[in-house]
Amino acid sequence: MTEPAAAVPAPLAAPRTDLTDGEWHRLHPATPLLRGGIFMVAIIGFIVANLRERLIDLFIGEENYGGDPIDEIYQRGATGWALLIIAGILLVILVAFYLSWRMHTFRVNGEVVEVRSGLVFRSHRKARLDRVQGVNLARPLIPRLFGAARLEITVAGQDGNVQLAYLGSKLADDLRRDILHLASGLRQARQPGTAPDAPGALAAAAQPLPGDSAAPPLIGPPTAHSALGDFATARFNEFRAPELDPDAAPPESIVRIPPGRLIGSVVLSGFTVFLLLAGVGLIISVIAGSSGWVLVAVLPGLIGSAGYYFSRITKTLRFSIAGTTDGVRVGYGLLSTSSQTLPPGRIHAIKVSQPILWRRFGWWQISINTAGQTSGRSSGAVTSTTLLPVGTLADVEKVLQLALPGFDTDAHRALVENGMLGGRKRDAGLADFYSNAPARAVWLRPFSWWRTGWAVSGPVALIRRGVLSRDLILVPLARMQGVRISQGAVRRRLRLASADLHTVAGPVSASLSVIDVEEALVLFEWMSTGAVRSALADTSHHWSRTATPVPATEATE
Repeated sequence: MTEPAAAVPAPLAAPRTDLTDGEWHRLHPATPLLRGGIFMVAIIGFIVANLRERLIDLFIGEENYGGDPIDEIYQRGATGWALLIIAGILLVILVAFYLSWRMHTFRVNGEVVEVRSGLVFRSHRKARLDRVQGVNLARPLIPRLFGAARLEITVAGQDGNVQLAYLGSKLADDLRRDILHLASGLRQARQPGTAPDAPGALAAAAQPLPGDSAAPPLIGPPTAHSALGDFATARFNEFRAPELDPDAAPPESIVRIPPGRLIGSVVLSGFTVFLLLAGVGLIISVIAGSSGWVLVAVLPGLIGSAGYYFSRITKTLRFSIAGTTDGVRVGYGLLSTSSQTLPPGRIHAIKVSQPILWRRFGWWQISINTAGQTSGRSSGAVTSTTLLPVGTLADVEKVLQLALPGFDTDAHRALVENGMLGGRKRDAGLADFYSNAPARAVWLRPFSWWRTGWAVSGPVALIRRGVLSRDLILVPLARMQGVRISQGAVRRRLRLASADLHTVAGPVSASLSVIDVEEALVLFEWMSTGAVRSALADTSHHWSRTATPVPATEATE
């Protein structure tokens, strides 16, 4: 067996920030406010506004109170005390925010990203760079108005994500580049004379949110008007700017989703079918005269569905996807934006699916499994599992070329197209590259047995299945966790079996419900042998290093 060639040491690269020096740094001072302080202050104001009369009764007494609280305070000459109490409350809030910011620190070195936080209950989270599955940069609407962003490092394992919220928008983008370079094995060389505890490191972490390092210098002393104008200009330019960073990614997405197609894909969904059925049930109940409880149960949901559609559409608008030196960059969002970078080799399974309502328009969706997905509570949002919300056949081919580097030859494209569209009964005379289920599988899969099949092409396994929803599953053999062949009493009687290719948890399930028992043994041998060879030849964990490629071999003896 041929062993992979030794990797050449990675070259030196200058870091873009001072935050990867291995020392502890703090987030932006406005972090406590952006992480929930604004809502806390709003809640306190709401409570005080609605309970002001009871508060006056508590301090003055009901028998002595006879008017508006503000007038009563002024008439009694207690204005100074009222202002003192308000100042005390604000001081307590500011002290709590300051202590929260002081105790929330992070550091980045060549091995891990660490975050320490908490006042009473301390938390210490670590993300090993050699297990990084992706780096996400999110800009929620309110922090985005102040030029802030949230950086999240997703790692393999359950609930192991590490979040840096919040940093200046440009600083967060630069730090993402540095973290990806370190995770790729790229060594970083610091400028001479830059000490780890240089003042610039802390200053960079705590840079003013309204400022912009690229803003032109002011002539003369800055004024409040000029500062406000620069702030507004910077935020306006940021809202108009594309999600892809021109310095790290191609200037344009390889896929463009027209708004009409996006809106149509959201409308033609299972949720719309559910709404139509609920509407029919509501009409029937009104006609039958028993609409009281039905209106209470169904009508709020029907009204709230407008919010669901608006959220789905705005979150997917301005979708972009492009290849970078550090992996696949996916961006999306209109009001709140997010961009996700998936390093090479971090995609464990891919599903190309087409719901039946999309079939007339030729639309497809691509979902993925990554090891950075979380179950249950975690430090941040779950990594997006949608690589393409809606696209044509040509869009699917472009995205698959990014997700599976090297899987882009004419033979590969024919195999993918055959898996997406082939297997139909009227195409029985055409060439089929898949090993399909036998005709006796009709007893278990009466409508889809003729579209159920599998194939292997180099380091990728493909599974074709489904009729109402056409599915094509692609599994890189180097990422496969295992293979299982099972056979129950009914399948044993029909000389059939089922097969499962185990990957990390996610929306993609690489399984075949029916397969000939002899084919199942062949599948087991091809998958297990191919997985071992592909894993030995895989060098994607340090994608910045160059190595002599190992030629792909068929998983047969």
